[in-house]
Amino acid sequence: MTYFEQEDILHLKFSDEPETGSIEISPNMTAELNAEGELIGLEILEATAFIRDAILESAQGKLLNLSSAKVS
Repeated sequence: MTYFEQEDILHLKFSDEPETGSIEISPNMTAELNAEGELIGLEILEATAFIRDAILESAQGKLLNLSSAKVS
C-alpha cells in the first residue's frame, strides 16, 4: 500500500506482476489488471474522502440495523 499525500491517491498493490490493463470501477477508482485479466492493484483518487465515506456508510448501516433490531 502506498499513499501519495500531496495528490491524495492511495495505491493498493496485490501482485508484483506487470500491469497490462485497467478498468475504471468508479470515477475515482481504477482496477489494475495483469495479462490474464486478474486484479493486481487498485488506485483510489481522492482517497481521504473515499475512505471517510466508506466508513460512514458502513457505520450508518450498522447503526440502522441496531436501531431496527431494538424496535422489533
